[in-house]
Amino acid sequence: MSLLFSIPVLAQEATTLNEKLDDVVITATGTPHTLKNVPVQTEIISRRQIEQLGAATFEDILSQLSAGFDFNAGDMGSQMTLNGLGNNYILIMIDGKRLNGDNGGENDLGRIDPHNIDHIEIVKGAGSALYGSDAMAGVVNIITRRHDDQALYLENTTRAGSYKDLRQHNSIGFSLGKFTSLTAFQIQHTDGWQNTGEENPAETKGAPIYDSRNKTVNMYTNGQLSQRITYTPNSRLSFEADGYLYRKRIYRPTDGIHRGIDINLYDLKYRDAGASLGTEFKLNDKDYLTFDIDWNRHAYYYHYTAEVTWQDGYLPTGELTHDYPYFRDQENLQSDQQRTMSELKGIFSLPYSNLVNVGAEYRYDYLNAPMRVSNGEANDWTAALYMQDEFTGLDWLNITAGIRFIDNKAFGFHATPKVSAMFKVSDFRIRTGWSKGFKSPTPKEQDYHYIRPMGGTQFLYLGNPDLKAQTSDYLSASIEFSHKELSASVTGYRNILENMITLVNVDVSQIPIGTAEYTGDGSERIVPRMYMNMENAQTSGIDVSVTWRINSEFTLGGSYSWLDTKANIYDTDHSRLEEVTIDGMANHKGNIYGTWQHRFNDAYRLGLGIYGRASSTRYYQNNGNGKPYQIWKLTTTHDIGRSKKGLIWRVEAGIDNILNYKETTPHGLHYGTTTPGRTFYCTFSLKFSKGKKINTKDVERGSLDEDD
Repeated sequence: MSLLFSIPVLAQEATTLNEKLDDVVITATGTPHTLKNVPVQTEIISRRQIEQLGAATFEDILSQLSAGFDFNAGDMGSQMTLNGLGNNYILIMIDGKRLNGDNGGENDLGRIDPHNIDHIEIVKGAGSALYGSDAMAGVVNIITRRHDDQALYLENTTRAGSYKDLRQHNSIGFSLGKFTSLTAFQIQHTDGWQNTGEENPAETKGAPIYDSRNKTVNMYTNGQLSQRITYTPNSRLSFEADGYLYRKRIYRPTDGIHRGIDINLYDLKYRDAGASLGTEFKLNDKDYLTFDIDWNRHAYYYHYTAEVTWQDGYLPTGELTHDYPYFRDQENLQSDQQRTMSELKGIFSLPYSNLVNVGAEYRYDYLNAPMRVSNGEANDWTAALYMQDEFTGLDWLNITAGIRFIDNKAFGFHATPKVSAMFKVSDFRIRTGWSKGFKSPTPKEQDYHYIRPMGGTQFLYLGNPDLKAQTSDYLSASIEFSHKELSASVTGYRNILENMITLVNVDVSQIPIGTAEYTGDGSERIVPRMYMNMENAQTSGIDVSVTWRINSEFTLGGSYSWLDTKANIYDTDHSRLEEVTIDGMANHKGNIYGTWQHRFNDAYRLGLGIYGRASSTRYYQNNGNGKPYQIWKLTTTHDIGRSKKGLIWRVEAGIDNILNYKETTPHGLHYGTTTPGRTFYCTFSLKFSKGKKINTKDVERGSLDEDD
């Protein structure tokens, strides 16, 4: 639960690498371990790294500081990949709670405010029995900042950059007796940019277009309000309640000159919300129980901008028509995805150095999509029981074994075991593991159907009720060395997937009779794509990471990822299996950085950083490949003020994409990166904290500590 996941980084401003290796992580096993002794290979991105990078988005943080990730931005969110597998296989959590928001195979990661992140824990591969079907590629757990020990905390951060990029963050927190509260607000806006006016000729009947108004990244505005309240009646019992509201609008060009290409009739809108309640009860110093229940909603709308738009709609009689009028500023619900989850978990210390983690979980998914699902709605549920045992009886050996029992509404009962081991040899840590994964098709993959215009082509995406459940076997081995100021690790892995689900181009004859968006024979450039199972898909790779803290001021680091993917899919045109790469794969990705920080006096600290990241060609089955790229970034940070006085000023300024690289790939084809070229930014932060946590007895006596 979130209280359990609130364990802070122990060395926020570590002066040695060994101190960083003493940071506490919890995601891999669900129990606290120091980073150097966690039995499952885990990466951590600290608050200090995030602040030094000066990243505008969560995507920037991961792509710059962990080589296994890649992103491809779109109107409906980010297409995210981790070691060759996409969004549907990556579990993203915020304080241990799943992030809901998948839509069209993309996640809107704008909900994640970099200024509210304490640190990020990354566990690659299906290496844990604690998490379900979303975690075949790995788990990313975002631990947010907490100020529970401060009587009053205020923060204001404003960032401005090129293309009218504006990002505002405000938070206020206070502690009063047994209660703590943290309220946060963020807003983001950009005018977007256009790297080229050229359209893909394949989508314009071969007629060249060079003056399209379509943008590479469209203008958007989003905002979020969140609230967290904790109540600790005594040292053994605690409660926490969280909630958020999120809104986003993507503004699409309406002033184009090419009908069906760059004249858009509607904008896109999101309305998200979530609420959760959790409790933790300590049975003794080592054993405890937690219970969590949370609900999330991700709703997606068309917001019409034309005077009148004729589309599918329902008459007052309930009859579907293809010529329903929508007027300017009207909205039309496309999908409303809701998820409710509950989990009961216990941690128990048993004799002979065994630490047992047992739990029960229930998940209910509901999809309301009047225009996109037969009968307008679909649902799914999954129940699970899991157990994991950690054996730590020997100083040089840790063995962790677990199993997860799953019962799914449509696909019945399955079991997914896992086992891992860590060996300590002097300054070396050797880790190895195997785990089984299971993932049932989502309601969207089975029942969804919708049109996605791309230039002059209409792509019709079709669900498939005959899909099979996916299974995986994940194997990994790693060796890590850490001594004084140097740390290095090498990890090899293979993920073998059976019945992997992907979108495949199919013949128009595969379009179900009566599909609302399609009434013709393909002559109007309709390209149907259906969710299908692939045969014998697998990803294999090697990840390398090195960090060298030269002294208390200089740090050098970098990571590299080599990846190979392949899958067999049935070619309906030639009646045979065809070997293909998995969409979005790049064989080589890497990043490198160097940072320097120096405190000139108690009131001023300067930080400098240079960051580089690169990728080879990204491969796709349709619409071209993404080009290779190399991007460099320069950052500066200036901390002004004395923390003992409670007031700190911070200024960040930098140049992103120093070499001014940008792609001019025609619209409708895949990009390697959507960067607009060289950009500039400046951030101003003001943080104020006063006093220690207020005790109600002190308030009654009229006494209060004045300073930290």
